Amino acid sequence: MANKPLEQLEQFAIEVILERRKGLSAGLLLIFLNFLSRIYCQIMRLRWWLYEKRLARWHSVGCLAISVGNLTVGGTGKTPIVEQFARSLTQAGRRVAILSRGYKSTPKPLARRWWDKWVKRVKAPPRIVSDGKSLLLDSARAGDEPYMLASNLRDVVVLVDKDRVKSALYAVEQFGVDTLLLDDGYQYFPLKERLNVLLVDRESPFGNEYLLPRGTLREPHDHLKRGDVIFVTKCDGSDLSLLKERIRKYNRHAEIIECAHHPLYLQDLYTGERKPLDYLRDRQVGALAGIAVPQSFEQGLRKLGGKIIYSRHYADHHRFSEQEVLNAINRTRTRGGHALITTEKDAVRFPRVNRHDLPVYFLRVEIRLLNTEESFHDCIMRISRLHNVPVDEKRLVLDLLAGSLR
Repeated sequence: MANKPLEQLEQFAIEVILERRKGLSAGLLLIFLNFLSRIYCQIMRLRWWLYEKRLARWHSVGCLAISVGNLTVGGTGKTPIVEQFARSLTQAGRRVAILSRGYKSTPKPLARRWWDKWVKRVKAPPRIVSDGKSLLLDSARAGDEPYMLASNLRDVVVLVDKDRVKSALYAVEQFGVDTLLLDDGYQYFPLKERLNVLLVDRESPFGNEYLLPRGTLREPHDHLKRGDVIFVTKCDGSDLSLLKERIRKYNRHAEIIECAHHPLYLQDLYTGERKPLDYLRDRQVGALAGIAVPQSFEQGLRKLGGKIIYSRHYADHHRFSEQEVLNAINRTRTRGGHALITTEKDAVRFPRVNRHDLPVYFLRVEIRLLNTEESFHDCIMRISRLHNVPVDEKRLVLDLLAGSLR
């Protein structure tokens, strides 16, 4: 594949960053990355300072806007939470649009973009993944997460563009939406008057504690203060007092909500057939994943009783070739496996494979709240009602809400 050398370089860099690679070259690279990280940190602080002091331009679109994002690169389980927000808000009668940047999606040809910008002098509209009725783009052109969201939410508009202000205005004007969800929008500052929902992974809340490119943090720790509501994901009921204490060091006002990724069923990629979770019990399976934290996925399979006899990890957002899938099927079969399992996010990047001797399933999950009697739907409705509350009152209300859940 054309992107294979780039993926190999990415994997090498990740191994160096996580200090799994030793030697002189790895050590020198770490020193260089640490230097770049210091520069990156100051750039991020300056960027936010410019918006905070109104020296950079804010934009308002006049409707409910909720940003869902994280402080680290990948692996927090953001997409299922965005889906839950969209589903609950739609059920409440709102017209919802999801705005995504479409990470690693295939853009228009460079010549076409150049022609539109410099010759036709027109601003290209955002790519429409779904108009709220039909799925209009494939996963390559839309990006993994937007395609997955549009597939599961057929009555929600899904748009892709790096300029989320442009997407927001387009969604309001062309589709009459009254609610905007910014997928991975915590670092997108230009859109004003929105609620910031920040996700923190219980298993690795701040990555390896370093900023990009030395680590996996997108922003300094103290930028936690911008979060209005913080979801701690992948919880298992264990004590979070130390993590909460650390969060409170930087953010004293945000409501902290514990949630878990709850598996629902297995679904055949090619036939759509669903299997109950107990299908995995004492069954030998292969695991194939191209996500940020594949270990979490495999741990989930083992908790369901699956015995992983073959596993293969690829870079995050890897687009699988037919041969790679066939290799995984063959190796799982030769080791006595009964099925090949992947994630729902990976499933959208699988090619069509004309093999029926070993089923290929993806694991469907949903988000559930812990340590509260409140449903996810009620929680989202309560959060969304804070949109029109003045900032000072919003802080007071959030403090009261946080106290009621403690």
